[in-house]
Amino acid sequence: MARREETEQGTGAPPPTATLGIGMVGYAFMGAAHSQGWRTAGHVFDLPVKPALAAICGRDRTAVEAAAARHGWAAAETDWRALIARDDVQLVDICTPGDSHAEIAIAALEAGKHVLCEKPLANTVAEAEAMAEAAERAAARGQVAIVGFNYRKVPALTYARTLIEEGRLGRLRHVRATYLQDWLVDPESPLTWRLDRDRAGSGALGDLGAHIVDLAQYLAGEPLVGVSAISETFVRERPVLTGAAAGLSGEADGTARGAVTVDDATLFTGRLASGALAFFEATRMAAGRKNALRLEINGERGSIAFDLERLNELSFHDHTEPATTAGFRRILVTEPQHPYLEAWWPPGHGLGYEHTFVHQARDVVRTIAEGGAPVPSFADGLQVQRVLAAVEESAAKNSVHTPVPF
Repeated sequence: MARREETEQGTGAPPPTATLGIGMVGYAFMGAAHSQGWRTAGHVFDLPVKPALAAICGRDRTAVEAAAARHGWAAAETDWRALIARDDVQLVDICTPGDSHAEIAIAALEAGKHVLCEKPLANTVAEAEAMAEAAERAAARGQVAIVGFNYRKVPALTYARTLIEEGRLGRLRHVRATYLQDWLVDPESPLTWRLDRDRAGSGALGDLGAHIVDLAQYLAGEPLVGVSAISETFVRERPVLTGAAAGLSGEADGTARGAVTVDDATLFTGRLASGALAFFEATRMAAGRKNALRLEINGERGSIAFDLERLNELSFHDHTEPATTAGFRRILVTEPQHPYLEAWWPPGHGLGYEHTFVHQARDVVRTIAEGGAPVPSFADGLQVQRVLAAVEESAAKNSVHTPVPF
């Protein structure tokens, strides 16, 4: 619940200010991105309550205190249990590796806190089921549990969902989604936690594939019901880290090597509940591709296409127009009538990656204050986890078609 600060009520005094105390676990890449979102949202959007950066948590006291100072957090903790127990924390934001998501989220929900948890929701379906069950119990007490699929918050993709809901594409036939990065092309890149199955759950599949699976289901408005997959680990041993990881990499002396226990790349086909066909590719070994997330959806009445490297644009084809004038056209998604854009800059002044976390913070705050349904919910995160599990099962069984429960 939001916390209301006490203020004196004299003549001309400001009204009471409602705040939502945020406690965040994790301070690296995603911790920095989430901090930016919480710090900025209340300055851009007219929010019913104000996010307050109460405390940030990490195991290394020196590092977490430096992160607190850098990102504007009022306090630092080295034990996530202590963070959850703080009276000034009403929402726990989980930005840790996947192996700790379930334990932290369930404990926070049982302590009466709201929860925002980074994707993928967990490392296993069993963990995700336990989290979704805890979220359902907490919802009866008025708590909110949300998964951090931040790409839903790109205005162009939110608008694409509107076009599909309005029937502008008609019945869907094809979904194509790829997410390509290249930060592991070098075989001497060190063995970070993202390459350890015990900590990360999976490799490119969970790191990148979770995003495009969620986007496909979100945009189409229906789940995947079956998949057929292949995956590969191209570099099976890498140098062991000699210190802490820095971003996606870190320092290694090259003498000690350890096993890579996750996929470097995964490709799979799928079928949506309506019968539409889907194709997915997730890799961290695509030389020259830094953060290339691309989507195309084809329907009986038209198509949309999106490229994250041009994230202020959406390509739209209306197949009902005469052939002499029909074709893909660029929609510059920067008008104040477009999603989230009413609070930003004049038309034509584009946004970037970090704004997705500002939009995420806005939506979380409004959901809590207004009592709305959490979106994307832990149930949505569980559905993505079931797809990821089916993909891994299929790849392990020579690409056999594997149903996805929903």
